Amino acid sequence: MSNPKSPDGGGTLWKTLATDLPASLVVFLVALPLCMGIALASGAPIVSGLIAGVIGGIVVGLFGGVPLQVSGPAAGLAVMVFGFIQNMGLAMTCAAVAVAGVLQMILGGLKVARGALAISPAVIHGMMAGIGILIVLGQVHIVMGGAPQSNAWQNLKELPGQIADLHGAATLLGLLTIGLMVAWQFVPGKLKKIPGPLIAVVGATSVAAFLGADVARVSLPENIFASIQAPSLPTGDWGTFAAAVLSLTLVASAESLLSAVATDKMHTGPRANLDKELFGQGLANTLSGLAGGLPITGVIVRSATNITAGAKSRLSGTLHGVWLLLFATLLGSIAGLVPLTVLAGLLVFVGAKLVNVHHIRELHKRGELAVYLVTVAGVVGVNLLAGIGMGLAFAILRLLWHLGSVKVEVQQQPDASYLVRISGALTFVGVPKLSSALAQVPSGSKVELDLAVQTLDHSGHEALESWCDTHRKTGGTVFTESLEDVWSRKGTVKPSAPAVVDAPNHNTLVSGGAQ
Repeated sequence: MSNPKSPDGGGTLWKTLATDLPASLVVFLVALPLCMGIALASGAPIVSGLIAGVIGGIVVGLFGGVPLQVSGPAAGLAVMVFGFIQNMGLAMTCAAVAVAGVLQMILGGLKVARGALAISPAVIHGMMAGIGILIVLGQVHIVMGGAPQSNAWQNLKELPGQIADLHGAATLLGLLTIGLMVAWQFVPGKLKKIPGPLIAVVGATSVAAFLGADVARVSLPENIFASIQAPSLPTGDWGTFAAAVLSLTLVASAESLLSAVATDKMHTGPRANLDKELFGQGLANTLSGLAGGLPITGVIVRSATNITAGAKSRLSGTLHGVWLLLFATLLGSIAGLVPLTVLAGLLVFVGAKLVNVHHIRELHKRGELAVYLVTVAGVVGVNLLAGIGMGLAFAILRLLWHLGSVKVEVQQQPDASYLVRISGALTFVGVPKLSSALAQVPSGSKVELDLAVQTLDHSGHEALESWCDTHRKTGGTVFTESLEDVWSRKGTVKPSAPAVVDAPNHNTLVSGGAQ
């Protein structure tokens, strides 16, 4: 009798269980406090975060296209969901999550998942950094024993008063949680395999129990199924609802797919099927919204933990959802021991980590830091959707600027001839600059045209051909390689010393060829 195969067809089920079972427990221990904390940051009941964690783990684990990616509620959507709940209420927000899930399934079915990867990484990183700043600004008030305000400016405005009026035990526990999270990054050896969030939450909760601290704690219903929030559609303001649906679809899809690509780079196992993943994410979001849960995305921190813990198949992510379900239904009273300020401290650390210094350095090297900063400013100063729009608009303007970044140098030689060097991207955007520079060349002069353009579009080609023709008709001579050759090798750089042949009876002159 043959051994049963693993869910992904790679090896026997028993070998898969030997690696995926312990990995699923590690991911569960990381996901549990994060599910509760993200619900807190979203202004939703704690149980909504657990519902999303359960459905994200089981449904995406079974039906997604990225076997080692772990899905659940994400810090990246917390600020957006908080605003929706404040404006529309929890029931309508859940309906928006469900409808966004349906749109994701449709997009997955249409096989357009890779289109989301066209969004500039600078915009995505800027969006995540802006969200991180908003999470920190909001949750630091809970750490200090107060309550978050409605926007970043109000949180900053109220911060000095909050610092002046610290709330004893609550502040101590929140700061202790942050301190444990920071310290655990520097723990050497095998101890580091124990998840930092687990150490911080258990450690700070134990201190709260020892001190008998009188602080607000997590509250879970005795019957999680009886507490499910039924979604409801709007009765009037469909515009706000539609904006929420589109925002959730865009951000959740982009975050999931970018996380999938990043996850793929961390292992050598089965490759990602992005369309299938998008469909799985949509199915999970639809079910989560109908069950009163938060929106779900693929999350890189839990996915990286899954891979580091030795997971080999989708079984690990699926089982982590099962463990979350068992905890919520059988051991919910344990969660009631956790102070809210401890979860807030965990979120302050997670939010700060979203402002990734490595990403900032990379974007600075690649000249895309401005796009990042514009996105961050929009997310923090206006709102999430506006920040994404501002970042995308700025990225497009930057692209147009580079398309027009042609460099034209006109130099008079000792023999009274002229050398004109054209480099960069000669497109319709750069034609005015080209014409202005070529106007410096006197009529009737001898000109050597050195074309080292990396990009040449039809407008640039026409402008060059027209100028060469006009210059010859006015008695001048032009030495250059054939514009047709340049046209055919748009993406290549011309050799630095081409051979040129004068052909005054033709529109262009021929060089020794392209590389």
